[in-house]
Amino acid sequence: MEYNTNIIGRKNEQDLLKEYCESAKAELVAIYGRRRVGKTYLVKQFFNNDFDFYFTGSFETPRNTQLTLFKKELERYSHVKRLKPKDWYEAFDQLRDYLSTLNKNRIIVFIDELPWLDTPKSSFLSAFSYFWNSWASSQNNLKLFVCGSATTWMLSKLVGDKGGMHGRVNRQIYLRPFTLAETEQFLLKKNIDWGRYQIIEAYMTMGGIPYYLDMLEPSLTLNENIDHLFFEEGAALHTEYNFIFRSLFKDSKIYRSVVELLSTNRNGLTRAEIQSAIKIDDGGMITEVLDNLCKCDFIRRYSAFGKKEYGQLFHLTDLFSLFHQQFVDKSDGQDAHFWSNMQDNPRRNVWQGYAFEMVCLHHIAQIKRRLGISGILSEVCAWSSKPFVDKNGTEYKGTQIDLVIDRRDDTINLCEAKFTSEPFAVTQEYADRLNTRRETFRAATNTRKSLHTTLITTYGLKRNKYSQTVHREVTMDDLFAEG
Repeated sequence: MEYNTNIIGRKNEQDLLKEYCESAKAELVAIYGRRRVGKTYLVKQFFNNDFDFYFTGSFETPRNTQLTLFKKELERYSHVKRLKPKDWYEAFDQLRDYLSTLNKNRIIVFIDELPWLDTPKSSFLSAFSYFWNSWASSQNNLKLFVCGSATTWMLSKLVGDKGGMHGRVNRQIYLRPFTLAETEQFLLKKNIDWGRYQIIEAYMTMGGIPYYLDMLEPSLTLNENIDHLFFEEGAALHTEYNFIFRSLFKDSKIYRSVVELLSTNRNGLTRAEIQSAIKIDDGGMITEVLDNLCKCDFIRRYSAFGKKEYGQLFHLTDLFSLFHQQFVDKSDGQDAHFWSNMQDNPRRNVWQGYAFEMVCLHHIAQIKRRLGISGILSEVCAWSSKPFVDKNGTEYKGTQIDLVIDRRDDTINLCEAKFTSEPFAVTQEYADRLNTRRETFRAATNTRKSLHTTLITTYGLKRNKYSQTVHREVTMDDLFAEG
C-alpha cells in the first residue's frame, strides 16, 4: 500500500495502518482523537472506501433504530435479505455469518463512531466483546478498525476496559490536529495561497482541525471567511462549540465550565483553584474531568519548574474553544461583519497574544529543532513566583513564564512569544523586563544552569542596541517545519 495523495500529512498513521493490514494475525485497531480531527476521512481515504463491511453509529439514536440501520448495511454488503436483529448479540452473529462467507486474504471491517452505539441498556459493548473474543480474534485475515470521537469512552470502555475487552485492543492510533505545516499544505490543496502570518491567524481561530479548515472559501479573505463561518446569520460554526461538548461528555456542563474558566486565566490554574472556582466538592469528579479534558486535547497539564505532581498547572490549549469563548459566545449575532470590524480592536490584539502562545505550545518539537536541541533530553514546563526577598535582602517582584525548556545540557530556555505584524523591536524597557525576569528566575530557583532568554516571534527581531538581550530567537517560519 502506498501513501494516499489525498491525505495531507498523517504519514506515520498511514504507516501504522499499512503495518496492521499486512500482519499475519487478526487485528483490532482503535483510532481516536478530538471530534472533527479527520479520523473517518483518514480510514476511508486510506482504504479508498473499499471495505468488506462499514457501519457508523448515530448520535443520540435509540438502539432499535441503530439495529435497523445495521441490518440495512449488512444487507447492502452481503446482498442477502435478513431479519432485523433483536439485540446486538444477534446483530454481530449475523455479521459473523456474512464475514465467514468471504474467501479473501484480507477482510477489512470499519465501525465508526463506536461510542454512539453504546446507548443505555443496549449491551452493545458486551456483545461487541463476545463477537471479538469468541470468533473474530481467531480469524487471522480479519482487520477490524473502530473509531470514536468520544475519546474518554474509547480509552476507558474499550482500550482500558477491565472486563471482556481487557487487553484485546492490541493497536491504537491517536490522531492529533494538524500542525502549521500540515495546515499550510491543506490550504494550498484548496487553492488558498495565504501568507504564513494569515495561516497562523486561521490556526489560532480553528486550531488545525481539518473539518473546519475545509470550510474556508478561496474566494474570501480570512476575515470574510471568519465572519461567514462564525458571525453571519446561520453561520456553520456558530453552534459547533455546544455540539462538541454534548457529543463528547455526558455531563457536558461541568466540562464547559472548566474550559470557560481556563479561557479567562492565561497563566493557568491548579486543580485546587479550578475546583474552588467552579464550586465542586467532589475531588474525584474534578480529577476525572481534568483527565478527560486532557485526553480530548482541550487542556494540557504542566508541571511547575522543579516540581512534579505538586504545583501542576492546567492550561487551555484548544484554540477553537478559546476563540469561541473570547468572541463567538460574546457576540450578539447582530453584526454579520463582526470580525472584520474588530481589525484594530484591543480585544483582538490581546487574544492574538494569548492564542500565539498556545500555537507555540502545540509546536514544541519545531521550537526545539530550531534551537538545535531535538536530541537533548528536556522537560517543558511553566513557572511563576510571588514577590519574595532572597537571603541577601534583595526584593523581587512576582513574575510568570509560560514556557520553560529545562535541558539536560545545563541550559534552560526562558521563552516568550510575540505576535506582531512586523519585526519585533526590543526597547530598553522591554530589555530591562527580560533581564529582571531572568534574574528573578535564577534567584527563586537557585539554578546553576545557563539561562537563555528566547523570543518566539512572527517576523524575527529588529536589530538594535537592545536586541542582544535576546540569546536565541525562533520565527514563525521555524514553526512551519515538518514534524
